[in-house]
Amino acid sequence: MRDEGAAERGRAPARVVLRGEPGGWHYVIVDAAGAERRRSFPVAGTRWRTGAVSGPEPAWWRRRLAETAETLREVVAERLTDATFRDLGVEADITWFAVDEPVVWEGLVTLREADPARFPGQVAPFVIALQPGRGALLPDASLLFSTRAADAWSTLAALAERCGTPPPEASLLCGWAGHRSVRVGRGRLALSTVRDEDGVERLAEICALRPPGWSGNPELRPRFESVDLLDEPAGDVVALLRELGHEIVRRGRTARLPASGLTLYEPDDAEAATERFTGVSLRPPAAAAPLWGPVRTPDAAEAP
Repeated sequence: MRDEGAAERGRAPARVVLRGEPGGWHYVIVDAAGAERRRSFPVAGTRWRTGAVSGPEPAWWRRRLAETAETLREVVAERLTDATFRDLGVEADITWFAVDEPVVWEGLVTLREADPARFPGQVAPFVIALQPGRGALLPDASLLFSTRAADAWSTLAALAERCGTPPPEASLLCGWAGHRSVRVGRGRLALSTVRDEDGVERLAEICALRPPGWSGNPELRPRFESVDLLDEPAGDVVALLRELGHEIVRRGRTARLPASGLTLYEPDDAEAATERFTGVSLRPPAAAAPLWGPVRTPDAAEAP
């Protein structure tokens, strides 16, 4: 392998290799001249251990590796295209091929023009207007707390089709009858449901998550009383909401508006470089908001 420093700044990437090893996962970017740059992930490797002695892999381990590799391929793609845009002003698309599934993947890099959403004002954001006690208004639909689960899932499916992202993903979360989410740009819109006393499963929580950095196309932008909750510094957002007359309770990395059922989430330590909130959830005001933050994707802090 050539010295990482041998690659000139601005040299276009040609391919990338993602590999999982017992010591962890890493990827290598190779440019057209053959110069290589290696980057690591703080993610567990591919060897299963029980105590001090290695044991047989459990039945679910290979599936776990496949899921980890899928997530890391997405992280690599985001890192690489951001770095390529920063250095060359273009995007980098990766077409992945399995070399030794699920732990070794090679991707061929194709360069294309920069996404219009990279430039302010070129692409309209996807605005979610949060309305306390009622739900949320989307550009072409509504998600009300009276909405039945089937209709909520249908709305998510239509949103995914509109944004050109994968269909809604279902997850098992303790305390909820159902939970599904879709990608919007680089953000995620998640819905959770509960079963009411009448036996009907209805929408009970709306959650919008957006990681630091470029927000993708379209940008997911949750608003509350015309305040862009994830676009301004957290301190400014809290000050604006207080000026509007809202009581705010700060605890750890959360800011709650008890009367509105709104909770804002600051990033965890791994994302502390940003001063903005990275998540917001809305529940009916009578329901207490959780004190834990949204689940974060694997670390993507180190740019290629």
